[in-house]
Amino acid sequence: MALEVTPVHRNLHQRVTFFSLEFEDLFVVIGLAAFMSIFGRFLNREINGIPLNVVLQYAVPIAAVPVLLLFKYGKPRGYLRDLWTWHVQPKIYCGLEADAEFTKEFLR
Repeated sequence: MALEVTPVHRNLHQRVTFFSLEFEDLFVVIGLAAFMSIFGRFLNREINGIPLNVVLQYAVPIAAVPVLLLFKYGKPRGYLRDLWTWHVQPKIYCGLEADAEFTKEFLR
């Protein structure tokens, strides 16, 4: 009995996208929708009979998708994650910065 083998094509360099956005970018859009829903509940307003939290929950993320597409145009893969980590982590701009410890005795 012969072993049946089927070819499997794997491309590990293929970007996983959904609506032309990377997987990490969808977290931004979903987080923005959740934040706008919570923010809209505090306003207690309506637009043409529709509660403002529903309008903000759906309109802002839908508008954020083209903004993200334009912002990330020509940028490398994982740009939004790298931008976030660069702004969050502490900055060290010079290797010759003075030490935090005392190099001389404080009291004689």
